[in-house]
Amino acid sequence: MEPIRIKGNLIARSFWGRRWCAHLESFSDYANRLPRGRSYARNGSILKLDILPGLVVARVRGSRARPYVVTVRIKRLPSASWKAIKIRCSDRIGSVLDLLRGSLSDEVMAIVTDPAAGLFPKPREITLECSCPDWANMCKHVAAVLYGIGHRFDTGPELLFRLRKVDPAELIAAELALPAGKDADAADTLADDQISAVFDIDLDAEATQEEIVAP
Repeated sequence: MEPIRIKGNLIARSFWGRRWCAHLESFSDYANRLPRGRSYARNGSILKLDILPGLVVARVRGSRARPYVVTVRIKRLPSASWKAIKIRCSDRIGSVLDLLRGSLSDEVMAIVTDPAAGLFPKPREITLECSCPDWANMCKHVAAVLYGIGHRFDTGPELLFRLRKVDPAELIAAELALPAGKDADAADTLADDQISAVFDIDLDAEATQEEIVAP
C-alpha cells in the first residue's frame, strides 16, 4: 500500500497539483460532491493510488472492512490537441538546464495546464466508478481520489503526461541542439540519460542501435 499522506490544509502545493484541483473545482457537475472528497483525502482514507496510462486505480477506506475500489478512466488526449500544445510550446522551453532541474517555465506550464486546450481532461472524457453502494456518479471516495491525483502531481508532474498517454520528451525534442563533431555521440547519450532521469521514462533505444550498425 502507498497511502496518500497530506500534511497541513493544502492538498496540493505545486503548480501542477494546484492547477489540477482548480480544474476539477471549475466543473459545475462536481461542485456538490468534491468537498466531502477533500475531507476524505486529507484524513488518510486513500490507501493506495496508482496512475497508469489513461487509468487511475485506487483503494479508499470506507464504512466497511474491505476498502472500496475506485477507478478513474480518462481518454487519450486527441493527437490534434497534443500537436497544438507542442506547437504552442515550441521555442518557449528556456533551456535543457531548466528541464534537468525538473521544472518548466511558467509560460509552458500555463500552456500544458490550460483548462480549455491543455492536458487536463474535460468531464466528458472522464469515467468514474466505485465499488461502494452510493448511487451517485461521484461518491465521496471518487472525489477523494480526484484530489489524490493532484497530490501525486506534486512529486510526479510527469504523471499528467502518462495519464493522457502522451510523451513529455516530445516537448523538448526540438530544443536539444547537440554539438557537431566527435563529441556529438557522447552529448546525445548524456542528454538521453538526463532526460530519462527527469521524466522517469525510457527513451527509445532503437535509434541508437541503428546508428551503431549503420555503415
